[in-house]
Amino acid sequence: MLLGIIGTIGLLIAVLVVFIAIIVAIALFVMVIYNGLVALRQTVRNAWAQIDVQLKRRHDLIPNLVNTVKGYAAHEKETLERVINARAQATSAKLPAEAIAAEGKLSNALARLLAVAESYPDLKANQNFLALQEELVSTENKISFARQFYNDSVTRYNTKIEIFPNVLLAGILGFKPEVLFETTDTEKQAPQVQF
Repeated sequence: MLLGIIGTIGLLIAVLVVFIAIIVAIALFVMVIYNGLVALRQTVRNAWAQIDVQLKRRHDLIPNLVNTVKGYAAHEKETLERVINARAQATSAKLPAEAIAAEGKLSNALARLLAVAESYPDLKANQNFLALQEELVSTENKISFARQFYNDSVTRYNTKIEIFPNVLLAGILGFKPEVLFETTDTEKQAPQVQF
């Protein structure tokens, strides 16, 4: 009888050890998934911050560009107002999705402004305009590279939260898909300039 009790206690201890090992393994599994998702989410946030820096630089250049064009093309008031309004929307956007939409409108308005500037030979020869245009082109290139890094980071993050077994835990742990910074329909169209 004593041997039976010892055997039963040994069996209970073995079951308890296996149960604890399973709990520890599950906890480690959840921790690895959580930490991986947090690291990717931070990469996405950092990538957006890099875009935000370049967008701020772009927003700062626009008033100078508009003022330079205004002196030569005063009757292009509608085009200038579109740029100013698009800049205001872009600077007031809080979320990446809002900023993406606003930046699409701003890109379209800037393209129109630069197309209008082509019609003014004196403006095209103005050193201030040329310097601002060159700086804007440089900024647009930096935005393009930052945008590519952001989209790559978002794709890795979104893939990670959607693959099995991460998909089982991602929603529960509060991880949601991020938005890609895609080209808007207005950016895909060539600006229409009419005189």
